Amino acid sequence: MAQQLMTPAQVADEYGIAAQTLANYRWQGIGPAYVKKTPGRSGRVVYRRAAIEAWLDAQTVQTGGAAA
Repeated sequence: MAQQLMTPAQVADEYGIAAQTLANYRWQGIGPAYVKKTPGRSGRVVYRRAAIEAWLDAQTVQTGGAAA
């Protein structure tokens, strides 16, 4: 089964993370893994849905228990 690829706009619509925020995260190297479909600075970028989900899981903070 092929993994679903999403544009930054689709990620923004579905997950509420602005496309510009995703671009900033790519530049800073802190965001979800992405695929660059064309070379160069203005190359087309897509995200695998699984990569977005995994990144969100990694950002999840558990409350309760020991003090932060």
